Amino acid sequence: MQLYDYGLSTLEQYGLSADSSCRTRGGLLCRTAKGLLILREFHGSEKKLGKQQELLCRLQENGCMVDAFLENMQGSLVSRDKDEIPYTLQYWYEGRECDTKSREDILKSVYSLAEIHSLMKMPDFGEYQERSLEEEYIRHNQELKKIRKFIRRKGADCEFEKLFLSSVQWFLEKGEKALELLRSTGYQRLREQAQERGCICHGEYNQHNVLMQRNGVAVTNFGQWSCDIQMADLYCFMRKILEKYQWDPGLAEKMLKTYHEKKPISAEEWENLKVRFSYPDKYWKLANYYYTHNKVLISGKNVEKLQTLILQKENWETFVTKCFEKYPF
Repeated sequence: MQLYDYGLSTLEQYGLSADSSCRTRGGLLCRTAKGLLILREFHGSEKKLGKQQELLCRLQENGCMVDAFLENMQGSLVSRDKDEIPYTLQYWYEGRECDTKSREDILKSVYSLAEIHSLMKMPDFGEYQERSLEEEYIRHNQELKKIRKFIRRKGADCEFEKLFLSSVQWFLEKGEKALELLRSTGYQRLREQAQERGCICHGEYNQHNVLMQRNGVAVTNFGQWSCDIQMADLYCFMRKILEKYQWDPGLAEKMLKTYHEKKPISAEEWENLKVRFSYPDKYWKLANYYYTHNKVLISGKNVEKLQTLILQKENWETFVTKCFEKYPF
């Protein structure tokens, strides 16, 4: 019986072989003559992949540790196995993920983000602009109302539905206020500037994509990159961390200062961060997950997440008010 090789045979197209290999999240780690590499199935646009490689090469040339792609012997970034399944091969790093319990790791990760942001300006990348935050907030608010209407009509049968109905009005009001705040700021101008300058966001900057090395920090998995206001990356990383720290304003200030010292945050960007933190993103995500998945089998974990969000709502509200009270700190 022939075993599936997870694309391992495509290494021949690079003139390489694997001394050893093992499955990892999202791919196959291979030890080769060129060091540790990761082989992955490719899903996406080869044109955008080429742009991603340009971005990674620029970062690499400036001393950043990133997961740049290897070209095969035909000069392509994508190789196909005998079944025509496409694969990519990237450099990888020995190291551990950013430990969210370590403030040192957190601040190193924030500094690394500021470092790559300062280099991630590619003027000809404007066609890959991220969708409008205003449109996103409008849609999310409408979805919260739709989910509320759905549960009211059918009746709240489980704990998640009861918790949602008892809390949705408060969070929806926050969502609508965040939309009003966004419209009162210079968001559109900031967005246009980001497109003109070709400011690039990683798109998925979180603890899983930051690997701690002895000689620095490696940043991986740029597949969700887009042209956008770079505060989107900083917000996403900070939000996920601060949720774990009950919205600790002291830690938030250290993170913001660390970023600001490497890449100064403008007054307009500061204002944009405040807007982003004012929107109940996590609440919407939980509600949306409930609505788009099996409503009979709601995991206890999601009930706990919703309970935690409700318990932390005052901390979150106070954080937004105090943390962005004055610019820059």
